[in-house]
Amino acid sequence: MTQDPQGFDKEPEVPDAEAANQDVPAESAAESPERAGGDAAAGDAIPEPSAVDLQDVALTAQLDQARSALNERTQDVQRLQAEFQNYRRRVERDRIAVKEVAIANLLTELLPVLDDIGRARDHGELLGGFKHVAESLEMVAAKMGLAQFGKEGEPFDPMIHEALMHSYSPDVAETTCVQILQPGYRIGDRTIRPARVGVAEPQPGKPADQDESAPEKDNGGGPDEG
Repeated sequence: MTQDPQGFDKEPEVPDAEAANQDVPAESAAESPERAGGDAAAGDAIPEPSAVDLQDVALTAQLDQARSALNERTQDVQRLQAEFQNYRRRVERDRIAVKEVAIANLLTELLPVLDDIGRARDHGELLGGFKHVAESLEMVAAKMGLAQFGKEGEPFDPMIHEALMHSYSPDVAETTCVQILQPGYRIGDRTIRPARVGVAEPQPGKPADQDESAPEKDNGGGPDEG
């Protein structure tokens, strides 16, 4: 008769699921969430820049550069505009000066002709067609700005008068133009020829003293009363 081997007559024990769950240490279960939280905290401390942030930084830098370039170009344009305005003023001023010089030179050449016309008028020889031509010439010269000056009896001014004759006269109280030999001419404030005149000065010496031989007034009170 055969015998069963020892140890095979009992079924193997299967661990209970509830017991297995109870055998897991509580510390292990508690450490898992803390470890996960620590890893998450470590990741939040040093965030990596995203592509959007890098693009914003690059656009901001480009915008600053564009603004600086715009300011520089604006200043350049303003400076060029100011230089152009100054250039225009200088050109206009030079153009007016050249025009005035040209007119003055032309009228200066006509002054002898105007002197002849004046002498002919003084002698009564300005007649007929010659009178009409002379008056037309004088009118054109006046339109170009030519003005005549110099009259007898006005005070002598060395800035606009040229004295060719000198005398003394008791009829003047200061140096006076008593004869106009050639009239002067000016264009605006510019004198192109001074008036050539004869001048007279007051006679030297003090005025005559009053007559001392005049009878004195009688300060008496009247005839004596007796």
